[in-house]
Amino acid sequence: MFSKILIANRGEIAVRIIRACREMGISTVAIYSKADKNAMHVQLADESYCVGGNRVADSYLNIPAILTVAVESGAQAIHPGYGLLSENAKFVKLCEQCNINFIGPTSDMIAMLGDKDMARKTMRAAGVPVTPGCDVVEDLEVAKAEAERIGFPLLIKARSGGGGRGIRKVEVIEQFEEAFLSASAEAKAAFGDGACYIEKFIHPVKHIEMQLLCDKYNNIICLGERECSVQRKNQKMIEESPSPALDEKTRKKMMAAAVKAAKAVNYVNAGTVEFLLDMDNNFYFMEMNTRLQVEHGVTEMVTGLDIVQWQIRIAAGARLTRTQDSIFTHGNVIECRINAENPEKGYRPSCGTIRRLHTPGGSFVRFDTAVYQDYVVPPYYDSMIGKLIVQARSRAEAIRKMKMALSELTIDGIDINRDILAEILSDDRFVSGEYTTDFMVDFEQERKDAYKIEKESRE
Repeated sequence: MFSKILIANRGEIAVRIIRACREMGISTVAIYSKADKNAMHVQLADESYCVGGNRVADSYLNIPAILTVAVESGAQAIHPGYGLLSENAKFVKLCEQCNINFIGPTSDMIAMLGDKDMARKTMRAAGVPVTPGCDVVEDLEVAKAEAERIGFPLLIKARSGGGGRGIRKVEVIEQFEEAFLSASAEAKAAFGDGACYIEKFIHPVKHIEMQLLCDKYNNIICLGERECSVQRKNQKMIEESPSPALDEKTRKKMMAAAVKAAKAVNYVNAGTVEFLLDMDNNFYFMEMNTRLQVEHGVTEMVTGLDIVQWQIRIAAGARLTRTQDSIFTHGNVIECRINAENPEKGYRPSCGTIRRLHTPGGSFVRFDTAVYQDYVVPPYYDSMIGKLIVQARSRAEAIRKMKMALSELTIDGIDINRDILAEILSDDRFVSGEYTTDFMVDFEQERKDAYKIEKESRE
């Protein structure tokens, strides 16, 4: 087992990893930007080192500085958390060359699965259902011909995309050229790769992902699903498990497909296979995330397994001690992402000093965060400041518990998205479990229409 691990991240996930290491008796090394000198992860780690300026590019993406700290501090491994360098094959390759264990899959595995086109081909060859479409096309005229063959509506997707970037929906051929060039340019700017492929736009759908743990000895367990269909601009807002959409037959088929996907690439460590589920219970491979997911806590609560600790054990060469038959889920779990933003002003990010903080408590209530009273939320990073997770015996109880927890959460000094999350939880479509990835589009339009009617009635 490792004796010292460097955490190449910040915020709540850095705190989460530090706590897992503490439980395992492992020393921790934190890195931080100048803006994060007073951050919680800096205070909790055994050692902390500044790696650059406020901007992400100058600090948390500063590969030479991070590797220098790892070597000089004597860290045997690096945990990347999620985002930032977690799926950067170049960074992982350099870790391998420096004889530093990367807590995740190999650089070759990340590069292969990060190439969405290659991942589709691999899964198709392995017999995993894949959305109808075409492979990478770089010539505009060829792309138009493929689009006509696939049929509209369709999606243009960047081969190296992520976080919703490099994706365009096209309704008719007249929109195709501008959308194709725009998606390619955005992907080129964000990822250095403008190559795109085309998929049939399946609609309406649910977004369901399967959590896997895979050791170095070809043992794989699937920890079940998370439903992630409440999204705004491809960014998840609420996740839950089990999905209200899956019957047991479809669940087993999807779990088997996820395991088949991992076996097809000899995957190692924690990974997540994401699927689209249509209204006829047909599901299609979307992508495989080669890192810890933001919403991993949902699966931890519903299964009782610590995914972060298992990531560390697997990276250190341990075998999985659990078999698929020993994995059971308990009750229903819901997670809400708490963001420093103002939904009433176009989700404008919010920063400033937290003047008053009260977090909800009670049985089976978990709040993963890195904020504290008088903490200054900086303007340089992602707006998510916490994840509120609850567990109950039934889905209806979990919804009620989450609404109570949200009402108790108090963060004064900045704007947060608490109220809109509570509205979503009360919406009939969410309560019924029949919501799809279109939910937020319809939900926000209805809010705008209601506001307009109210304003007109006052006038």
